[in-house]
Amino acid sequence: MARQITKRLVDALKPKATEYFVWDGALAGFGVRVQPSGVMSYVVKYRAGSGRSAPTRRLTLRRVGTLTPDEARILARRMLGSVAHGEDPAAQRAAEKRASTLAEVGEAFLTEHVEAKRSASSAASYRDLLERLAYPDLGKRKAEKITSAEIQRLHGKHAQTPYQANRLLRVLSSLYSFAAKIHAVPVGYNPCRGIERFPEEGRERFLSTQELAAIGEAIREAETVGLPYEVDEEGPKAKHAPKEASRRTVIGPHAAAALRLLIFTGARLREILHLKWEEVDFERGLLVLPKSKTGKKTIVLNAPALAVLNGLPKVGSYVIAGAADDRPRADLKKPWRAVSKRAGLKGVRIHDLRHTHASVGAGAGLGLPIIGKLLGHTQSATTQRYAHLDNDPLRKASEQIGGRLASAMGEVRANGAPVSDLRAARKSKSRRG
Repeated sequence: MARQITKRLVDALKPKATEYFVWDGALAGFGVRVQPSGVMSYVVKYRAGSGRSAPTRRLTLRRVGTLTPDEARILARRMLGSVAHGEDPAAQRAAEKRASTLAEVGEAFLTEHVEAKRSASSAASYRDLLERLAYPDLGKRKAEKITSAEIQRLHGKHAQTPYQANRLLRVLSSLYSFAAKIHAVPVGYNPCRGIERFPEEGRERFLSTQELAAIGEAIREAETVGLPYEVDEEGPKAKHAPKEASRRTVIGPHAAAALRLLIFTGARLREILHLKWEEVDFERGLLVLPKSKTGKKTIVLNAPALAVLNGLPKVGSYVIAGAADDRPRADLKKPWRAVSKRAGLKGVRIHDLRHTHASVGAGAGLGLPIIGKLLGHTQSATTQRYAHLDNDPLRKASEQIGGRLASAMGEVRANGAPVSDLRAARKSKSRRG
């Protein structure tokens, strides 16, 4: 279409199924782009050079609404005039983008890519690594001027924390891949490429049967009589402290339930803390999570996990009720610290409960594909959407894992019957072998 671009014409433009352009009849190369989303922008189109073989460029001037059509036409006339004098405005703009500092490119990376495509916790981790470790040394340097030697020095600076240093290197590499896509650096330019990562010691910690038994006992003690705590007898407040026999901390039923669910399901911490009652399907024995770290996810509930949920009082919409009205609990730091200390565990993170769940299943010979599906690992994301339909092998695996964990912890089923003993299960398996 070729017509005079006026305010009346722009106001009358409507989005279509595909992007389209309306070109001005008075100024060749000046037009309006209309996107399916309804967003409209003033644009110019020109050839970067002389002759028909010269490449055609199209450059966005401003979004409709920030300029009037007459103001946009003046800006387009100036830009097209510079083209007539041999300049290339699109190339100049790309060069200006490439003049951005690492901190400026990093902010675009975080807001346009990470926060849009990653979980909130992952986005916060990316931002922390960049702002705390990368920007103090390289944030003011032009992104396209940073060399591999500089990235190597930054990586080596954090050799004492190899996991963190390697994580920073991966984030920076992802940042440069994004920067190339938006033309903030030349295509293919990535100074992180080829830098050798530090060796990392395994972070997984698998709890033994004895340790699980100690955790089970500590949770039961914490939710009934409470866990003992110590008081500095020399401190200024010691005389006001309760008597030694009364120094016990009781954790609530929801905190105790959260710890058990983490063990029995292998779920991630936020998947349990943010779980809503409407996402619990008691009839089919499933947790149907609309959003998790890996997207939509279905978790199979074994008998011990169902027993925990059935015995939990409903307070608001969240399964693990928080201190505030109808808000999820923020964390489990205090109850886990108290329980793990009482159980005599050292260096055990709450995430290690998930590793333990997987290790019990792997030790039972259930197979890594089944374990991956139970935990919702990203490598099985393609088949995870069918978990609620194809849950027979998953349920068998989940029941075996839950039964062994509950047995080790000394737990009983909802009807009072003890879960089959782990040692008996092992003896039975050895006889079959």
